[in-house]
Amino acid sequence: MAETLRDILDAAERGVFPPADGGTTIVNQPSARDAGVIAFTAHSVVFTDEDPDWMRRTLAGTDCDRLAATMNVRFLAALMDRTDRASDTVDVLLTGAALPGEPPLALTEIDDPGHPRVASARRRRDDVRVWAADGGVLVLGRGVAGRWEVAVEVDEGARHRGLGRRLAAAGRHLAKGAPVWAQVAAGNARSLRAFQAAGYRPVGSEVLLSARACSAGCSRTRS
Repeated sequence: MAETLRDILDAAERGVFPPADGGTTIVNQPSARDAGVIAFTAHSVVFTDEDPDWMRRTLAGTDCDRLAATMNVRFLAALMDRTDRASDTVDVLLTGAALPGEPPLALTEIDDPGHPRVASARRRRDDVRVWAADGGVLVLGRGVAGRWEVAVEVDEGARHRGLGRRLAAAGRHLAKGAPVWAQVAAGNARSLRAFQAAGYRPVGSEVLLSARACSAGCSRTRS
């Protein structure tokens, strides 16, 4: 049976990655909403319903190191034009195993569908839940291929106190025993440090492509 994106993600969470052979695996989109590219070490995964032959020709014609071709701006621009989708940025993709018990942080769940955080998250994820802490917010929901995704936001006045790390760790307690994934913009070194301090490990880079009709107002929240 051919691998699905979920199969690949589940294996990566266990530390089992595609072979570092410079190749590219092309799989179908897990949903109409989610398409994109994940680059692991020396192997990439493109998840889209676009013609595989077109993608391989375009990758082969990209003027760069073949190991970097799927994340090259020319390939990504061609893929976005071909699929009529848009993207915000390249993210570092991290994952953290579930933690038992309750989070060691006081959280208040926001159950207001009109709350900006709730409304925004529901455009990008399913089964969304949002919690507020003193000085920050935690969002948890099912994103790409049904994986649990966490994002955190810390108020400017609450920074440099370890709150981002504690919120990220809390996500590992709240995901019903499942591993948790996080997408952090590659330039956001502060957030990357917080997630790594909370026990998340980087597994690759990811570019998500969203339908252009909602890209201006529906871009994914970056941790």
